[in-house]
Amino acid sequence: MLRLWSRWKEPLILVTPRTVVGWHRAGFRLYWKWLSRAKPKGGRKPVSKEIRGLIFQMVAESPTWGAPRIHGELLKLGFDLSEPTVSRWVQRAPRPPDPTKRWLTFLRNHREAIAAMDFFTVPTLTFGVLYCFFVIGHDRRRILHHNVTRNPNALWVALQLHEA
Repeated sequence: MLRLWSRWKEPLILVTPRTVVGWHRAGFRLYWKWLSRAKPKGGRKPVSKEIRGLIFQMVAESPTWGAPRIHGELLKLGFDLSEPTVSRWVQRAPRPPDPTKRWLTFLRNHREAIAAMDFFTVPTLTFGVLYCFFVIGHDRRRILHHNVTRNPNALWVALQLHEA
């Protein structure tokens, strides 16, 4: 038990050492709590949910757009955002699970305008070689052009491409 004395040698309060240690602990706890309080952060304002949703929507609807394009579109809409911030949110955007579906969608949407060409050789019974050139359209899987020669050259190939 400790005695705290006043000037006139009279005990003011009687306390145990455990109480004094408890006071010290409580004081240090308050001191460190005050030091680690939330301070206002510097820098830009946090990105709102509305803008994040807009970025995610742009990424989903236009997968070929990158952060610079999305940043430009957001600026046109009046949102003040830096390009690195947009890039960070573009990277966090949910992606479609299967990238091959995007390729299939592209092929389905453009199959009328897509054609495949092939140039191959066929051995003959007399041990000669025939060179075959053909073009096939993807929309109906129909052969659009074909031709065969024994001696292909650059002029012949250019003519076949022109005729196709």
